[in-house]
Amino acid sequence: MPFALLKDRSLISVSGPDAEHFLQNILTTDLDALGAGEAKPGALLSPQGKILFDFLISRAGDNGFRLDCRSDVADDFMRRLMLYRLRAKAEIAKQDQVVVTVAWGDDSTASFSDSTAHADTRFRDVAVRRVYGDAAQNGGDAGAWQALRIANGIAESGSDYQLGDAFPHDVLLDETGGIGFKKGCYVGQEVVSRMQHRGTARRRVLIATADGPLPASGTELTVAGRPVGTLGSVSGKAGLAIARIDRVKAASDAGEAIMSGDVPVALAIPAWAKFTFPQDAASAEEA
Repeated sequence: MPFALLKDRSLISVSGPDAEHFLQNILTTDLDALGAGEAKPGALLSPQGKILFDFLISRAGDNGFRLDCRSDVADDFMRRLMLYRLRAKAEIAKQDQVVVTVAWGDDSTASFSDSTAHADTRFRDVAVRRVYGDAAQNGGDAGAWQALRIANGIAESGSDYQLGDAFPHDVLLDETGGIGFKKGCYVGQEVVSRMQHRGTARRRVLIATADGPLPASGTELTVAGRPVGTLGSVSGKAGLAIARIDRVKAASDAGEAIMSGDVPVALAIPAWAKFTFPQDAASAEEA
């Protein structure tokens, strides 16, 4: 059973009688649809709709929630939550010394005991569990975890995009269940809803492949010297990219090569995703 110890993750707990109402009013995730034993993606947005913090959220007992986020931004995330709390009866705290492990495959939690395991609902074609509170004997295989994310088109901030620089649609939160389109208002909701209803999302996560090793994360993707996107996480000949799908389609239609540095790449939509390349790339780019 493959697994990896995620040393760059922290947990923030939000608990109390008003915890769910408080979080439902500020986060993109629809907590009414969050079941026990699930870890769903989500974000806290700026009023302009950009992602300030991304995370996985799960239930932790009665009136409690667990936010699984990047360690390097956990303190800032907690302070931002406190700013929004106002008079809500909700306690916000960072959980220290809690181990976060990810395991995948048909028997993805068999080697862990006395743990809290939650299904990572971002993944459609493989069973993935986030395991909280039970240390593995060793660090597992971090490289295999990155390769799994890439193969499934699952982007994360830091590795694939910068916080404050992406809309939820850019990183497929609309496709992975990270946005509650039927819930009430939350911070940045008007921008997200407008993008959804108008179908104006142009930047999307794509899977990049090449005949040889890809260059480093952050390398620009270009067509005839014109930027179309940026390479994110890389694992050998495969990687993630956030790119303009209209420009990628136009390049494909014209038979132009897409380059990552000096390496030709092919860009594909993740197999499970519902979005498509625009039919009329030239018109889409002008829009």
